[in-house]
Amino acid sequence: MPAVKPIKITAAAQNSAPYSISLGSKRANPKQKSILEDGSPVFPVALSDTVEDLAKCAMDYPLTSAERAAFRTKAGKAVTAHQWAVYDLCRTIPVGKVTTYKYMCIALGEGSPRSVGTALRNNPFAPFVPCHRIVASNHFIGGFFGEWGSISSTSGKEEKSSKKATSDDAGLQCQKKMRMLAAEGVGFSKNGYLLGGEAMIWKK
Repeated sequence: MPAVKPIKITAAAQNSAPYSISLGSKRANPKQKSILEDGSPVFPVALSDTVEDLAKCAMDYPLTSAERAAFRTKAGKAVTAHQWAVYDLCRTIPVGKVTTYKYMCIALGEGSPRSVGTALRNNPFAPFVPCHRIVASNHFIGGFFGEWGSISSTSGKEEKSSKKATSDDAGLQCQKKMRMLAAEGVGFSKNGYLLGGEAMIWKK
């Protein structure tokens, strides 16, 4: 059985970098789905009795108006009311499900997919605020910390390429996103699309 690289999540303090993921190596868990071909999980997906909820971690998350007004990110920036609304809603997405930037807007009744993406890209509370559970409307893996899909980009926009993107082309952040979701029981095909389709999408 081939070796796989597990993830280890370390939650960060309130004003530090979001979190770190360490890649190691160990034998594949026999209770995980194997990697076969396009249409099967590109990373082994945890089954119901091995699923991890990565949002269950130690994190100082402001709740009162006073705490939120006083909070500053590592870069010294305040968090806007819209960003707090995005983070609060994101916290309600259950483990084993994902939602889209569009559905986030619909549930919030404000903003746009772009504004939701911007808030999540600057999320200082990951993985307690599980921004890794948001995907594109077409069920593509989407973005993660300034990287979109298969191409690393500080602007968060996908660059055009003449070849079809696969998980092997994905940058480090989106590879981490797929590994995190796999640990939570959510799989993606080799070309970066959600397995299970609409049944995996959470709607409030």
